[in-house]
Amino acid sequence: MRYRPFGRTGLQVSAVGFGCWPIAGDRYGAIEDGEAVRAIHRALDRGVNCVDTAPAYGAGHSEEVVARALEKRRKDVILVTKCGVKVPPAGQPGPLRDASRANILREVDDSLKRLRTDWVDVLLVHWPDPSTPFEASMRALEEVVASGRARFVGVSNFTGAMLAECMRTRRVDVSQVGYHMLDRRQERETFPYCVDQGIGVMGYGSLGHGLLTGVFTAATTFEAGRDWRAGGVAFGQPIFRGDNLKTNVGVVERLRREVAEPRGVPLSQIALAWVLANPAISTALVGARTPAEVDANDAGAELELTVAERATIDRILGGVAGRVREFTPLRAAMEPWGQELPAGQSV
Repeated sequence: MRYRPFGRTGLQVSAVGFGCWPIAGDRYGAIEDGEAVRAIHRALDRGVNCVDTAPAYGAGHSEEVVARALEKRRKDVILVTKCGVKVPPAGQPGPLRDASRANILREVDDSLKRLRTDWVDVLLVHWPDPSTPFEASMRALEEVVASGRARFVGVSNFTGAMLAECMRTRRVDVSQVGYHMLDRRQERETFPYCVDQGIGVMGYGSLGHGLLTGVFTAATTFEAGRDWRAGGVAFGQPIFRGDNLKTNVGVVERLRREVAEPRGVPLSQIALAWVLANPAISTALVGARTPAEVDANDAGAELELTVAERATIDRILGGVAGRVREFTPLRAAMEPWGQELPAGQSV
């Protein structure tokens, strides 16, 4: 495993981090907790030192599973969790965004109890809250740091302009955003700002939320109510919707056939190496539900793509369907954020 500076925190973070949304059991289909614990252990044994979770993942269940996995290994891990998203009252749609001081302080205490630890290494505001000024949220995060409950703080799913506004109140140590072959929106604004300011960047969705594993077919369906991809939209981009999914399965097959196969590695490793080639990325989060999935993916941290391979990838990615140019995270995550771009048009 390779390690990289985590912004200006002074921490060295593994190039691959363990993303814990899939182990929550509520949005990627059912999972056995013991198998999830074994997957985390396998990742740690392979050198992964960053585990990313959130109270919004399974209404806290992901944090509880992480606590089991880290029972004897807490000090070996950069533990990241989040705040600012809560379960709505019965009968109301959700989740609800609430990055107020009162809710941040309440959530961090609840998370520490579930995680069975006195502190987290990084606490992130999960999504921007239109009802709370960024200044108020950042002051609350500073209060959490001053109390010793978090070492570093930051935000998730914020634009570059939002980051700049936050930085006027308190330094953003870490930013987490979606980044993969089918979603390059962060390259225009957010990544350049983070590099300039020395902000650590966690990229999530590194395998295109499963698309870039190569296991989907044109006939693949997702279980409504148990798998968020059934709605067809991934963080503003309808890449899983109807004919877009069929088109994108074809794009993935070309990547497998023209890049991964000649290199003699699984497509997931190519996808991970592609993410890690961006100099803004500190760690690429990969969700895994079994030890075998960990083994299949993590070797991508050691892979470096050639100039010719990157050119081939860029040419193939021109055929992706369902991309949008807009990154507007104040909107609901699973609705389209803009007009779909025709295949071949630059984002």
